Amino acid sequence: MPEQGSQFSGIIMMVVLFGLMYFMMIRPQKKKDKQIKEMRNSLTLGDEVITIGGIHGKIVKVNDEVVTLEMSHAKQRIEFSKWAIGSVDKKGKEKAAEIKDVEEETSADEDKDN
Repeated sequence: MPEQGSQFSGIIMMVVLFGLMYFMMIRPQKKKDKQIKEMRNSLTLGDEVITIGGIHGKIVKVNDEVVTLEMSHAKQRIEFSKWAIGSVDKKGKEKAAEIKDVEEETSADEDKDN
């Protein structure tokens, strides 16, 4: 009889270890992969991005699998696969909103001065 108890405890321990491994390693990695996929699918014109190779550029063209980046130096354009985009530095719309906010603040300050 004691042998059966030790067999069940071994099986239970294996199940618990697998559960821990899933929640500590596999699940977070899947969540991170999903976020990266969403980021790459939401790329739009005007976004400033950084490739996985460290190249900074602004998106000027987006296709299904290819993104064309324009570098600030000499306005060079290079095509990259979408999977090569590592992160988005600034979204194009957010940057436009920041510029608009600065313009509104400047015009409000000018109105106060007059």
